[in-house]
Amino acid sequence: MDAIDYAILRLLQEDASLPVTEIAARINLSQTPTWRRIQKLEQAGVIDRRVALLDPQAVGRDITVFVDIETRDHSSEWLAEFARKVASMPEVMEVYRMAGEIDYTLRISVGSMADFDAFYRALIDAVPLKNVTSRFAMERIKYTTAFAI
Repeated sequence: MDAIDYAILRLLQEDASLPVTEIAARINLSQTPTWRRIQKLEQAGVIDRRVALLDPQAVGRDITVFVDIETRDHSSEWLAEFARKVASMPEVMEVYRMAGEIDYTLRISVGSMADFDAFYRALIDAVPLKNVTSRFAMERIKYTTAFAI
């Protein structure tokens, strides 16, 4: 990748709906080479997908909860089952395997405490867990999906 590819990626991270003509104009390249570069970045997997980012409050999902999980079982079979279960839960936005005292951290989005309680009950019934700790976000101060490139 070169400086032009990075410029394209910065623009697409800011607004993936930009027409190729606009991107080309901003990077001082003609439309066809710009389009080819975008296609190459997509084929190479650098651009994973293009999506619309929604306002959580506008869609009734304005409660963000970080759920820390400890498990007694660290087998690959347990992890596969855990990953399958949490992937099927629509409240789960992100899942991370952690280093340190916590084994996994989930970021979930729900619309109410009742929704969270239903999620929590489903989670603890899904696979054996040692401990589950939940922390509720009071305010989102910074949010981005753009990488600094």
